[in-house]
Amino acid sequence: MNLTKEKYYSQKNYQIIIGLDEAGRGSLAGPVSAAAVIVNPKIYSLKPSKGRSRYQKDKIFQDILKRTNDSKKLTPKERESIFKLIKKSPNIKFSYSFVQPQTIDKININQAIQKAMLNCLKKILTPKTKNKRILILIDGNQPLTLSGIFFKNRNIIQKTIIKGDNKVFSIALASIIAKVKRDQTMKNLSLKYPQYNFAKHKGYGTQKHYQLLKKYGFCKIHRQSFKLKS
Repeated sequence: MNLTKEKYYSQKNYQIIIGLDEAGRGSLAGPVSAAAVIVNPKIYSLKPSKGRSRYQKDKIFQDILKRTNDSKKLTPKERESIFKLIKKSPNIKFSYSFVQPQTIDKININQAIQKAMLNCLKKILTPKTKNKRILILIDGNQPLTLSGIFFKNRNIIQKTIIKGDNKVFSIALASIIAKVKRDQTMKNLSLKYPQYNFAKHKGYGTQKHYQLLKKYGFCKIHRQSFKLKS
């Protein structure tokens, strides 16, 4: 991928650009996850007259940029490998958050995703960023409801981008992080509920998962509000 979108919005005088995405919306079990990513603006704000982009000095970042794609187009091993690099790059800041199935059942999946994304923003936006001009790029077509004391007096603009994880580098990274962290969680839950094989299907509605539901019924991490048929 490239930093074309980040460069474009940086030229519109946004000081902080955040990519947001989620994983697990359609899963029948387990939490929904979200991640937020900020790429160091010094990486894409250099003028051509000052030479080639600063990220060339960060070989890890170069590798991430070269290997990153929409998380759905990457294998689990590729996502995990990129996530390890993300954690090592000094030019990438990120946060992630989960909303558990019990909460999903209470407030519905769309509100749960909003909650997870807002939690990510609260983690990644520090008091030092309060007066900065912030742009949030969200994968999909659902904007966030930025209410509450935390977001008061912040200069925040948001833009939804359909298939943003295939178009915007920071969203693609958020997609990878959300997916990797959720997959890790489902693998751990598979140890607690081995009969459902969550490590393999990650809670999604595969034919095998439905067969196991029919055999064993629901467990505590299944989303009852999805009106599953066992």
